[in-house]
Amino acid sequence: MISSQDITGLILAGGRGSRMGGVDKGLQPFKGQPLALHALQRLQPQVGECMLNANRSLDTYQGFGAPVHPDVLPDYAGPLAGFLTGLSHCTTEWLLTVPCDSPCFPLDLAQRMTAAAQQASATIVLAAGPEVSRDGTLQVRPQPVFSLLHRSVLPSLQAFVAAGGRKIDAWTAQHPQALCTFDAPGDNVQAFANANTLQELIALQNA
Repeated sequence: MISSQDITGLILAGGRGSRMGGVDKGLQPFKGQPLALHALQRLQPQVGECMLNANRSLDTYQGFGAPVHPDVLPDYAGPLAGFLTGLSHCTTEWLLTVPCDSPCFPLDLAQRMTAAAQQASATIVLAAGPEVSRDGTLQVRPQPVFSLLHRSVLPSLQAFVAAGGRKIDAWTAQHPQALCTFDAPGDNVQAFANANTLQELIALQNA
């Protein structure tokens, strides 16, 4: 069994927030507190320790009580930059990544992701959950910013981004990986809904 103490949680809050007008997304309020703090408090009981990945407002993020690490790559290089940063600072066997803008992620995320890793002997596990398609139907799709990564994948990620790679699925395909689906009865269909705009954030608060 993979113990929760063998997992470091990483809150990804290092984006540009372009679709929110360039604001620091992780500091936008959700039910009375910043999104990133809400995500941190939701993840902390599931893992041994947590850290934050942020590129602005570092003093504010440090006030949340967890270590804060800016991207090790320049110019807001995307989620893989956050993965690389987290793995570079991770001292446990596993790293579990969670974006700050999906505030309803499962309370048993770590437990189910590690079970999938063990069952498939995988070094990378991607979450998969319901997502509304263009025709309005729900389809289960990978949610790759929710990833469980074994620390042994760090060298390959370093090589991938050094060669200019930026797409998560192109990198994860290089490793033994598994999907962990969250579409069982009782699972929240909005568990992986993310707030790219202020309107979407308001909608999630009112859901």
